[in-house]
Amino acid sequence: MKLVSISTTLLQIPAVKFLSISIVVVALFTFRAAGIERVPLELQSPNGLVTLAFELGSRGEPGYRLHYRKAVVLETSRLGFLVKGAAPLGNGFRLVRAELASRDDRWTPVAGDRAEIRDHYNALTVRLADQQSPPREMRIEFRAYDEGMAFRYRLEGASGSSVTLTDELSEFRFSRDHPSWPVYTAQGVYSRTPISALRPNCERPLTVELQDGCWASIGEAGLVDFARMKLQPSDRTNGLRAHLSGPVDVGLPYTTPWRFVLLADSPGALMERNYLVLNLNEPCAIKDPSWIKPGTVIRESSLTTDGGKACVDFAGRMGIRYVEYDAGWYGPEEKDESDARAVNLDSRRSKGPLDLHEVIRYANEQDVGIILYVNRRALEAQLDEILPLYRKWGVKGVKYGFVNVGSQRWTAWLHEAVRKAAEHQLVVDIHDEYRPTGLSRTWPNLLTQEGIRGNEEMPTAEHNLILPFTRFLCGPADYTFCWNDKRLKTTRPHQLAASVVFFSPLQFLFWYDRPGQIAQEPALEFWRNLPTIWDDTRVLEGRPGEYATVARRKGESWYVGSMNGPNPRQIEVHLDFLDEGRTYDTLICTDTAPGDTASRVNVERKQVRKGYVLRASAAPNGGYAVRIIAR
Repeated sequence: MKLVSISTTLLQIPAVKFLSISIVVVALFTFRAAGIERVPLELQSPNGLVTLAFELGSRGEPGYRLHYRKAVVLETSRLGFLVKGAAPLGNGFRLVRAELASRDDRWTPVAGDRAEIRDHYNALTVRLADQQSPPREMRIEFRAYDEGMAFRYRLEGASGSSVTLTDELSEFRFSRDHPSWPVYTAQGVYSRTPISALRPNCERPLTVELQDGCWASIGEAGLVDFARMKLQPSDRTNGLRAHLSGPVDVGLPYTTPWRFVLLADSPGALMERNYLVLNLNEPCAIKDPSWIKPGTVIRESSLTTDGGKACVDFAGRMGIRYVEYDAGWYGPEEKDESDARAVNLDSRRSKGPLDLHEVIRYANEQDVGIILYVNRRALEAQLDEILPLYRKWGVKGVKYGFVNVGSQRWTAWLHEAVRKAAEHQLVVDIHDEYRPTGLSRTWPNLLTQEGIRGNEEMPTAEHNLILPFTRFLCGPADYTFCWNDKRLKTTRPHQLAASVVFFSPLQFLFWYDRPGQIAQEPALEFWRNLPTIWDDTRVLEGRPGEYATVARRKGESWYVGSMNGPNPRQIEVHLDFLDEGRTYDTLICTDTAPGDTASRVNVERKQVRKGYVLRASAAPNGGYAVRIIAR
């Protein structure tokens, strides 16, 4: 006996219209199992290309298999948890009930890389009971998207009861020893590595090159008050297992975060499907998010009144929305006694003088917002005082620095800190080791976060070209672009192009530069007009570590960024995405001739139309950046 798979032919049900959003949520089949515990239950994505099978092993072990385009992606992979003081939630189960459902929804991000996102999936929820006395119950919800699959657990129990989970048994057992791109700290260096050689503590998402040109990436979504998941080798060939960053105490019933596998036919298509992590989070919880303003940012590092006003004036000339006052404005950030409720300069960083309130007044007068950096020590001690205080001062955002991450306690604290910032209409940038899991859908005042090896550490072009297909699959990243710094390992056109390829609603520019050091060069017109949120995103080509070309649209204008790796390359950009019959003006920024200085940029302007092909020679570690403006 077999549970019939969901297929699109079963879903010809008129969509319910509600607030201009089409929704289909239909329980298609409920099945009470009797004596078929070992029978696989299959689930297909709406387009039929992703197939997931749930099964129970001979000892009642829950597991699943995953296919993409009929090829095996994951062999039977185990599910469950280790529980403190009790038998594992990993075997001895019987199937109590299975439910099928479907959803087709469209929603609008507050600050995204596309104007609309479709949330379309078929779902299977299995209800399991084990042989303990009394039986313990666990539900596992699987979703099959055209973009991949996801699952999460719901631990059942009497209201008020609780359990402590010591680790997770969820497994991802690949069919072959595929190449992957692991990193072991959020700001680490990536390397191409076979699955068999992966080490414990591997960050998510983990991107894997499958057979036949297909790609996958394992990630985590909907992490709110649980311990962070990382990956480690399992005890089976080509297998990886979830590893929790500490024990988790949960009151029952409790629903865990999602684990997902993103699937695509190319690395570029994988990047285009990065919205899956957002679909696995709750809708926007801010009733009126119109106060949330994305934009570019410049850092003020002199910590003086004159330096702040100079940054504000420069921001006005360059179309920069925010000036961020960096560490040291309220004292030494690493000392517990430093008080973020008052201006008290760290003398090691600046001799001042700093009248921060005057800078805030001056900035607001020119429609430039001030963002304040606050170290986690002051955040942990003073959060509930400083957030309303900063709102009263006229500050527009806070950059949370050196936050604790990983454990259940600090995960919950940090996400609560984002929610509290929203109450006071403050945007947030989280720095250091935090990696996103889609919370910005629910709390879109979280505009960006670090969790990336950016220009603070001057990575190579090869590293930069791994990032779009790994780190950026889970959300925006604060990369900190540079212009004049001599330590750059890439050309200026590479930096310009990366500001299009790398998505972040808060985009820091001129990280190690000061306004007086930046000449009014023609190429900087590109950054002067750079949007940081988009209506459309198209990945035209890409290969980890080698090259990436991305086109993004805002309104009627397009921006194209093409980043190049260590080898010279001829770039061709086919402008098939432009509107038929329209003429566009362009600003084209390219690398200079071989042997010329990397600090120079060739600037060209021409008119183009749909079907036109742009061609350029990209230098090693170079790039190609184009602004296309509708006439």
